[in-house]
Amino acid sequence: MTDSRDAHVPASTMPRRIGRAVLGPRGSMSVGRSLMKARALSSSHLHPTGRRSTSALESLRDRHAGDRCVIIGNGPSLNKTDLSLLRDQYTFGLNRIYLLFEELGWSTTFHVVVNQHVVEQCQQDFLSVPGPLFTTWPNRRHLNERQDVIYLQKVAGPQFSSDVRRGVWEGATVTYVAMQLAYHMGFEEVVLVGVDHRFADKGPAHKLVTATTGDNNHFHPDYFGPGFRWQLPDLETSELAYSLANATFKAAGRRVVDATVDGALQIFPKARLETVLQ
Repeated sequence: MTDSRDAHVPASTMPRRIGRAVLGPRGSMSVGRSLMKARALSSSHLHPTGRRSTSALESLRDRHAGDRCVIIGNGPSLNKTDLSLLRDQYTFGLNRIYLLFEELGWSTTFHVVVNQHVVEQCQQDFLSVPGPLFTTWPNRRHLNERQDVIYLQKVAGPQFSSDVRRGVWEGATVTYVAMQLAYHMGFEEVVLVGVDHRFADKGPAHKLVTATTGDNNHFHPDYFGPGFRWQLPDLETSELAYSLANATFKAAGRRVVDATVDGALQIFPKARLETVLQ
């Protein structure tokens, strides 16, 4: 396997259009916004919580080299997936996956949430969810009661961060953040389940809406149930992000495999969960 410590696929090799916006030659921000991001990154590293998070990320660097992990999405296909197969696997749970923990009888190894609306509305849940919790720096105001949260910096994209100490691009989906964390930790194989990549609700990407009925976009009707504020998906940007992840893993001699049941995502090679876990 090639040395993957500094693996990086430049965004210039990928499609430039994201939604209606077209990025510049290197997908960069304006100079003013770049300076603001740099100052925010510097100030967070000076903050005690920021220093603790950086230290935690350093300790996780390549810790799982050669291992396999499973990133568990939140699509309805989870209800068709034999999740008992994952009990002894390294797993990343996303957003409100904890709604399944009681039924499963086990919890995920790691937990990732980045959307501020989700964190704000489910604050108490995330204060008590088991396992290491990863989120982005702006969410600290909701989670500062919990001392073991590992905070990540948000950076402009499109880009894939092979070293998350430098920040992560969200890529319009928490799944992509989990992929960058998995790469940083050294996982050689990443398996996706529950990443359906389709939504019944349509509308402008990132538009904030309030649910009026039970949720049929996710594995549980209460996931974004009545009264919950959530943002409509941006599948185009997510596909760009996934393409970057696929290229980065492949360049390092690693791989991402999609074992989602009847998933609509066409970026990664497909496999049956039972087969890939053998």
